Formats: sequence, C-alpha cells, structure tokens
Amino acid sequence: MRRSLIYTSLALVVSLFVASTVSAQQNSYRIRPGDVLRIEVIEDTSLNRSALVSPDGRISVPLAGPIRAAGRSIEMVQEELTKQLAVNFQSVPNVFVALERLAERKPVERPVEEPDPTVEVFVLGEVGSPGKMVIAPNSTLLQVFAQMGGFTRFAAKTRVQLRRTDENGVENVYGLNYEAIEAGLSNDGMVTVMTGDVIVVPQRHLFE
Repeated sequence: MRRSLIYTSLALVVSLFVASTVSAQQNSYRIRPGDVLRIEVIEDTSLNRSALVSPDGRISVPLAGPIRAAGRSIEMVQEELTKQLAVNFQSVPNVFVALERLAERKPVERPVEEPDPTVEVFVLGEVGSPGKMVIAPNSTLLQVFAQMGGFTRFAAKTRVQLRRTDENGVENVYGLNYEAIEAGLSNDGMVTVMTGDVIVVPQRHLFE
C-alpha cells in the first residue's frame, strides 16, 4: 500500500513537471501567422473554437472581435481575449488559450553555390607532367610552364606551340620561344591561357 502511494506521488510530480514545462514553452513561444490556437470559454461553450492566425497576424472570436496574436505569447493573447470578452459576462469569464497546431514552415531555399571557375588546358610532349591541367582563371603561359613539372632533357624549348581553337572551330597555332620568355626577351609568357588550350613541347632535333 505504501509503495503504491509512493508510485502515485511520483507520477503526480512527473505530471506536474511536464505540465509546467509545456506551459513555460508555450509562454515563451511567439505566435506566427498560420498557427492555429485552441480557445475554450468555460462560461459559454459556443465560443469554443480553433482559431487560425490570419496573414495579418490576427484572430477573430465572436463577442471579442479581431485580436492581434502574431508576435505575442499564448498568455498575452489569453489575457487580451479575456479582457475583450469580459464586457459580455456578469463576471470575468474563464478563458483558456493553447497552441493547437504550428503553421507549416516552408524549407529555407539556400542559393546553389556555383563551383569556382577553373580553366582546363592540356600539356603534351617533352614535359615533366603531361596531360590535363586544371588551373585558376587568368593564369598566364608562364604560370602554366611553372606548374607542368618542367621540361625533359629532350625538349625543344625554342619551338613550343600553343594550339587554340577559336569560336568557329578553327585551330590556330602560335609559336613560342620559352628560352626568350625565361630571359625576359619576349612577352609571350604573359598571354592568358583559355580553357581548351593545348601546349605542345616537341622533341628537339639531334643538333638543336
């Protein structure tokens, strides 16, 4: 019997704790348009209803008229509604307001992040690392030379080719002298590379 009484007391304490927690959460919550409030009036059950908070933030209750709800707590709306209804009763009515349903929250649309732009070029022939290179926009030929792993000992550095296809599909071939670029005698190294460019380093001749 004593154990049963203890269990009953514990259950009561837990129930009171849960009720107080829910009440505190509701009082800290700020109502938003689209929320649904449950209204109960003990003295007149015809006023009991579920009230939708309109887009302008108000609810409408008979005998009370429109009441601003959005931005307020449940307790604040309950006090305001009680005040508005009191003039229709001989004594202050017992009004209870609760949050029945939250407004449907639309997922936040995050902007699609565009990938960082890159430039793809191809390096062929007598170089340290032939193949495709992915480099930053506005990179120059000199920067590409610095990243391609250098030249092999068989490279014809004075006969480097830059092959570029224009918008009409026509391939243009430009001759480059890397030794002149390296010595500062040519500005060709400052040419900006474009996606699709092909840099060819041929093999030098026997007595070149």
